[in-house]
Amino acid sequence: MTNPLVPPAGPRRVLALAQLANSVGDGAYYVTSALYFTHVVGLAPARVGLGLTLAWAVGSLVGVPLGRLADRRGPRGTAVLLALATGLAVASFLVVRGFVPFIAAACAYAAAQSGLAAARQALLAGLVPAGERTGLLAHLQSTLNAGLAVGAGLGGLALHAGTRAAYLGVFALDAVSFLLCAALLLRLPSPPAAGVTRRHGTGVTRRPGPGVLRDRPYVLVTLLNTVLLLRMPLLSLGVPLWITERTSAPAWLVSALFVLNTGAVMLFQVRMARGVTGLASATRAIRRSGLVMLASCAVFALSSGTPPWVAAGILVVGAVLQVVAEMQQSAGSWQLGLGLAPADRVGEYQGFFGTGVTVARTMGPLVLTALLVGWGTPGWLLLGLLMLGASYGTGPAARWAAARTAAGDTEHGCAEGGKPGEADVAENRPVRRPSKARLPAT
Repeated sequence: MTNPLVPPAGPRRVLALAQLANSVGDGAYYVTSALYFTHVVGLAPARVGLGLTLAWAVGSLVGVPLGRLADRRGPRGTAVLLALATGLAVASFLVVRGFVPFIAAACAYAAAQSGLAAARQALLAGLVPAGERTGLLAHLQSTLNAGLAVGAGLGGLALHAGTRAAYLGVFALDAVSFLLCAALLLRLPSPPAAGVTRRHGTGVTRRPGPGVLRDRPYVLVTLLNTVLLLRMPLLSLGVPLWITERTSAPAWLVSALFVLNTGAVMLFQVRMARGVTGLASATRAIRRSGLVMLASCAVFALSSGTPPWVAAGILVVGAVLQVVAEMQQSAGSWQLGLGLAPADRVGEYQGFFGTGVTVARTMGPLVLTALLVGWGTPGWLLLGLLMLGASYGTGPAARWAAARTAAGDTEHGCAEGGKPGEADVAENRPVRRPSKARLPAT
């Protein structure tokens, strides 16, 4: 059986180790940062919220230009520099003592994180064949959850201690984790930058064309994916508020459902993504996720007005359905986000695709609070129908994007004179130029 946490040796395993390194630090950071900024730095909670919202807004704006930088200058070097920049940004929190320096440090952190995510995706695309990327991303997601769980445990120790030194130790750990991540990424082979991957005769050119913001089909796919990503703040905000405000279930169930979600992703994400290898299978997975998500929302809604342990049982069933939908949606979106991006602009396109996460985390709390706490059961049903509609709209949008990309490939010549492979034809995948970087024998 394939190990959900350990991919095969070689570049895949190095990518997983780099993911594990910084996710441990991030896990500790996530559970302690709010209290650090309020209790240690002395900022008002409203100012912390405002500063982080501004920071992630900046991060969403710089993801595309930093992804374009990875395409032009090489994804490995860009990823290493951005990992170092993230570590320095986290370290700067150690000396922040006011609101303005906090905003500056938070903006630097969010910008570097957004760019690092895009550069890593471009690096992965340059090192791993197209048909194997979704499987590796599933491994990385399992690794991410494992690292976050370990880091959250370390952060919990700092919270228990409650001292300034303990909080500072957590931030120092997160900073060091990104330095370790950078060191691991340096061990990877360096794929060529996009500007040197297309050759015509003796010259070297880059395929002309508009930027990602003018690629309407891809923008539509990203927008629909953003709607589906509303499930991200659902478990961290929507369900906890629902449990405490609208049900009689015990409050500790919030933690139990989080552990259930994390463990399920660690154990089953790789298996869930195994059948997603192209456009057709990706859109099927996303459609199924929409149906399961609608069922999950309906089940969550049933927990209101029932005895405590009945409500708890219903909430567990809803959480199981939610994590199944999450794993299906993740596998499908990874395939579409990478597969629909032109081969010479993966970093730029992934920088834009990744803004869906930022928008969902920024707008999601407002949407979920209004729907679930304000409207109750009708709000749950509306949320489920919204996600179902987005999941079914993704298929036509993805086919539109694939047709446009295929037309561009035809106009500029088939990559390296090759023909589409049988797997591409069977899965209706857009044809991409194979990366010139090859995995070493393992």
